[in-house]
Amino acid sequence: MARVVVSGGAGFLGSHLCDRLLQRGDEVVCLDNLITGSTDNVEHLFGNQGFRFVETDVSDYVWVPGPVDAVMHLASPASPIDFERIPIKILKVSSLGTHRLLGLARQKEARFFLASTSEVYGDPLVHPQPETYWGNVNPIGPRGVYDEAKRFAESMTMAYHRQHGMDVRIVRIFNTYGPRMRPDDGRVVSNFITQALRNDPITLFGDGSQTRSFCYVDDQVSGHLALLDSDHTGPINIGNENEFTIRELAELVIKLTNSSSELTFAPLPTDDPTRRRPDLTEATTKLGWAPVVELEEGIRHTADYFARILGV
Repeated sequence: MARVVVSGGAGFLGSHLCDRLLQRGDEVVCLDNLITGSTDNVEHLFGNQGFRFVETDVSDYVWVPGPVDAVMHLASPASPIDFERIPIKILKVSSLGTHRLLGLARQKEARFFLASTSEVYGDPLVHPQPETYWGNVNPIGPRGVYDEAKRFAESMTMAYHRQHGMDVRIVRIFNTYGPRMRPDDGRVVSNFITQALRNDPITLFGDGSQTRSFCYVDDQVSGHLALLDSDHTGPINIGNENEFTIRELAELVIKLTNSSSELTFAPLPTDDPTRRRPDLTEATTKLGWAPVVELEEGIRHTADYFARILGV
């Protein structure tokens, strides 16, 4: 049994991580300022004696009384609509927030786990993307507030590792989807499912030929825990190697929801990556981890969740 601090624990991914930590017998302190997270995602845990929720902004101040074995830093808005809506908050949580949580982990002599992102690779010139690829990021573009914030967070994490000998882990998350995503978060899976359930036109940016590799949330969390429990610092890619065009995703969503939606097209957003697929060699060889949920199964689960919360 360990005591784990999870920042961003009321968010989409963080709440699933809290579930799994508690299920395996760990105690969880969930920190969230609820800017993009929601207590709806964790209210089922409030009766669990091993769970504690603290509404706080880790960019401002972090303190957790008592012993801590691990600090898992997942706090950060991660949706395209947030890049334009709250860019400075995104920059602050991955800079100031990472600094404060590293300080907490150092003081508690705890393992520090950073949730980074495949966005550090930008619009990649290498495909698939291995951890050794340094990326192709526009630092002053609209996506730069997220991309560069995560790159900085990785740099700071490794600086603490080298300067203070801290025990750290870095995961690079590739496109993840599943229940508890926000219907209006601007991500492609939630957009398509919401539009399909309402029989609205499904909007594809560009011609729909750009690709993504979609990882179901259960697989993503299993990868996080495999890295947390391992002896490997990382960074390590966690995602799914199966690559789909955005048009293929839209057509699958329409089929699985029995929707009458038609496809419409809009200009491709600035700096939107044309291809994205992880090289999972490090994850499979060092962690013994691989995703198991196929896209069709994951989309079914996600669509069922959206249908319930949207009442359609």
